[in-house]
Amino acid sequence: MINGPDWSQKLRTEIGRAVIGQDAVIERMLVALLANGHVLLEGMPGLAKTLLIKSLGSALGVQFERVQFTPDLLPSDVVGTMIFSPKDGGFTTHKGPIFANLVLADEINRAPAKVQSALLEAMQERQVTIGGNSHQLPRPFFVMATQNPVEQEGTYPLPEAQTDRFLFKLLVDYPSAAEESQMMEMWGQVTKQPSVQAVSSGAELLELRVQVDAIHVAPTVQAYILALVRSSRDLAAQAEGGTAKRLLNFGASPRASLALFQAGRALAWLRGADYVSPALVQEIFHDALRHRVGLTYEAEAEGLTADKILDQVLIRTPVPAKV
Repeated sequence: MINGPDWSQKLRTEIGRAVIGQDAVIERMLVALLANGHVLLEGMPGLAKTLLIKSLGSALGVQFERVQFTPDLLPSDVVGTMIFSPKDGGFTTHKGPIFANLVLADEINRAPAKVQSALLEAMQERQVTIGGNSHQLPRPFFVMATQNPVEQEGTYPLPEAQTDRFLFKLLVDYPSAAEESQMMEMWGQVTKQPSVQAVSSGAELLELRVQVDAIHVAPTVQAYILALVRSSRDLAAQAEGGTAKRLLNFGASPRASLALFQAGRALAWLRGADYVSPALVQEIFHDALRHRVGLTYEAEAEGLTADKILDQVLIRTPVPAKV
């Protein structure tokens, strides 16, 4: 039987042939795979977001498709369409790139809302509707999207209903000086580029989820998860003229509770633990909630971020003494 640390290490080693650093981001992406969740990567251009997702698909040995989102993209370019055949006078279904195990939605905020919404059914129900007929997507199925946080020209912010369907929103930061130096040595050879080989499979991933489901979550930890999520709603419910400033327009949805529960199990399994601890929940708390809360204008004017407000939620929520 495969254990979590060994599976994680072989994938991370293979991905490391092409991507330097970003260890925490890679681990979260593996957690999302095990928890059957989608991931939104946000970072400046040139931080290897696309390369990271592509390398993950290669190491996992699954079918990978990349969709470059642009303002002129159509929903049919993503999910597919019906094509008329002059020979028999009938229509045939042409399936789009969404019919893959791992779909990279590159620069997802560059496409208009009608294209972004084409992903909603796929992300939630793992199916798409073409010409009135529903088509099941392959198993496993993941959407991993990227977006640039600074460019506003020609971009369309994701609606809250769609961001809520991502398990994690991960922030990709600059590499360290040592990592950037190693990067130059690796990618400086034009004639010899690093390649990533398959060391796992989609079938293996589906089998590993059975082990993840066996990870124990104590009632006290479940109560802690609920208290954290509901605390974010309490911040949003504060009265306008009250003693405390209203920092959030809305708190996290029930999907946040499920995300912490499922991702906590997956992270515990990857670390070789057989139960979810409050420390593991705290570790993934920001990644699972930063895109599920809406800041007020007052909070933004004070320079607050979602992460800073979520820090307050962690501080004010009592940690269970026993697990």
